[in-house]
Amino acid sequence: MPDFHSLLIFIGAGLLLSIAPGPDLFYIIDRSLSQSRVAGVVSALGTGAGCLFHVAAAALGLSTLMLTLPLAYDALRYAGAAYLVFLGVRTLWSKQGLLKGQVLPRTSLGKIFRQGVITNVLNPKVALFFLAFLPQFANPANGPLAPQILLLGGIFIFNGTVVCLALALAASRLGDWLKSRYNLSAWLNRLTGGLFIALGLRLALGY
Repeated sequence: MPDFHSLLIFIGAGLLLSIAPGPDLFYIIDRSLSQSRVAGVVSALGTGAGCLFHVAAAALGLSTLMLTLPLAYDALRYAGAAYLVFLGVRTLWSKQGLLKGQVLPRTSLGKIFRQGVITNVLNPKVALFFLAFLPQFANPANGPLAPQILLLGGIFIFNGTVVCLALALAASRLGDWLKSRYNLSAWLNRLTGGLFIALGLRLALGY
């Protein structure tokens, strides 16, 4: 474990990363605004669960393997980019909200959770963050690195999930107001879908 000062730096940096715009945040906002508070909460829990994969990979050294094998990194990057573009196109085509009093079908909570996990797992930049960031706070003098990385990863996931849950709750309150205003909801769908597509293209191009 790092000392108290280093731990505070780690927590602060992790919180800043959690609020930085990215696929996870846009997915949570999209679900919170377009569907419900519960959907937003479930999407936040899904992205948090996806981080478990990256923490385990960093602890086992799989992230290092991804760095040493460019083809593995590129495969994950393109898969993540394709998935983001898919989400964006689907959001652009969706008609979530209330139109002439008709309530349209909603995505199941199980599917929302799985999509949150996939959105996070297929983001190679998250894996590289855990590879580059977590080991800096693991001290070999305190014993094996893997348990330390797991502990630090758990702290990061907990703090990040709290931030995402707060965002989901705040966004859902705005969503309640938007649901009765179809024009605003339609523009929101276009904006969110466009952002997903832009993020996917940015990831595919390696920017």
